[in-house]
Amino acid sequence: MPDPADHNESATAEDAGQPQPARRRRDLRRAVGALSDAQTGTMPAVTPEPSSTPDAGTPVPRRSSWAEAAAAADHAKPAAHVPAPTRRPAKPPVTAQPQFGAGSAGPSVDSAPAQPDEHNSRTTAVAYDGDTPAPPSSHVPEEAPAFRRVRPTAADAIAESPMPDFISSPGLFVKEQKPRPVGGIRGAIYSLTGGAWNLGPSAKQRDEDELARRISRQLQGSYNTAVLSLKGGIGKTSTTVGVGLTLAEFRGDAPCAIDANPDSGDLVERALGEGIYQQASPRTITDLLKNIESVDSLTALARYMHHAGRLHLIAGEQDPEVSDSLTAEEYLRIRKLISNYYSVALTDCGTGVTHNAMSGILQSADNLVIAAGYAVSGAKRARSTLHWLASHGYEDLARNAIVVITDKDEVSSRVDKDAIEEHLAGICRQLIAVPHDRGVADGDLVTLDVLKPETRRAYKEIAAAIVDGYR
Repeated sequence: MPDPADHNESATAEDAGQPQPARRRRDLRRAVGALSDAQTGTMPAVTPEPSSTPDAGTPVPRRSSWAEAAAAADHAKPAAHVPAPTRRPAKPPVTAQPQFGAGSAGPSVDSAPAQPDEHNSRTTAVAYDGDTPAPPSSHVPEEAPAFRRVRPTAADAIAESPMPDFISSPGLFVKEQKPRPVGGIRGAIYSLTGGAWNLGPSAKQRDEDELARRISRQLQGSYNTAVLSLKGGIGKTSTTVGVGLTLAEFRGDAPCAIDANPDSGDLVERALGEGIYQQASPRTITDLLKNIESVDSLTALARYMHHAGRLHLIAGEQDPEVSDSLTAEEYLRIRKLISNYYSVALTDCGTGVTHNAMSGILQSADNLVIAAGYAVSGAKRARSTLHWLASHGYEDLARNAIVVITDKDEVSSRVDKDAIEEHLAGICRQLIAVPHDRGVADGDLVTLDVLKPETRRAYKEIAAAIVDGYR
């Protein structure tokens, strides 16, 4: 430490010979220091205070600029790790710049910049001259502060919730509506209240709706059902027409019926009526076979077909000398052509299972309908047909066959109908009985509008059983 002024010999020598008032004014200027520096425009040398007491006898270095003073302070105080704040400050820190008055020529000692903050460990030292004020120091943290949300926001809840499937699950957003009741007391209440009271369909209507669903099931590919019997006059052709019209009523795609009866079949007459068929162009299956190579579209095929509503039919040959000439190969050509445009086909095979086309029919059939009657002879023929099929390599067709018993002749009470049904039901997949109906027994036009409700329901059950067999 330098000696006090009272013991400093140089100061005593300097004071010698000077008046007492002059020495007092000089000491005052040295004590204040700012007045002379402000007038001369020079910055006094600032000696930073050391962070710790230096060793005895070690002189304190003097710095000639702010930058050197700041660097010395940073070197004396090691940087401490500052944890990241948990919340962002409301406003960024503002560093006040020195303000100068109008009459000031430069900064004073009192407006000198403060020492570096002990929490700021990355201060950059830049040297400025005495006339230019120091710019505000901006500190950019190395990493963004971590934030912690106390409760999830609405955006978080939407992002974390599973996205519903609007296509495959529309029922998540629409309430299921009860089906409308048709007929009966439930239907009357629904009509009188304008739909306000909907008791839903009855058990009978639910059964009807289930049959319609089974009949209208979408199919992948083309399927063929053969309707045959060993005895004529027991409802084979009427079953083909009734079931074909039922399929056309409930299915989205039109079915096709082929008359392959070698004995001048009357399939088209039963579907259209004798008078309408005579007025129509008499195109038959023989005409189609002659020009089958030129048929390359449904439009071209329609010229050889007849239409009973949405049921499309191919008429059989009426000339007895030509009708029996249909071979298995010719029938397979017809079947291949039909499979390109129709998903369901019915083939009226006629009587017997040994004629020329029968092997091709059985080869391409997906299931069978065996026509039978309540007469004793009709029941025996149906049983014989199933046994013949099982013994000639068609076990699957016989096992999955549908036996249809039509009460066409209205047999007397001496016949035990229940015993016949029980006997035939054990050797087939399903047995369905068609009640006596004059719209079927007359042997003329078959239309669904004139049939009894029980007969129409029987045809629905047959159609549903046929479609169930398509796998």
